Amino acid sequence: MARVRSLSKGHQNVAIHGSSVDCYFQMVAGPENTTILHLSTFGSDDRHSAPKSSQSLQIDEVIASELLKVIRGTFPNLFGELGGSESKGGLPVS
Repeated sequence: MARVRSLSKGHQNVAIHGSSVDCYFQMVAGPENTTILHLSTFGSDDRHSAPKSSQSLQIDEVIASELLKVIRGTFPNLFGELGGSESKGGLPVS
């Protein structure tokens, strides 16, 4: 559970995870009239205990801008279809 301070391309040997989780987002008031995006994931269906937050990340506007560039580079067709300000799956995109 942490606030992201930097975003850099990694070079680890990673693979797709075998389980899926749900992620919830909230906007939180940050310092000096800023907004922080809070993302929380909740345990997989295989979890033996009651659902609770497994991990959380908080990102500010600077990190969000960097992440958006990464997302655009990773999924270029996504933004071509949406045109920038529409929504997909009920979530705001702009």
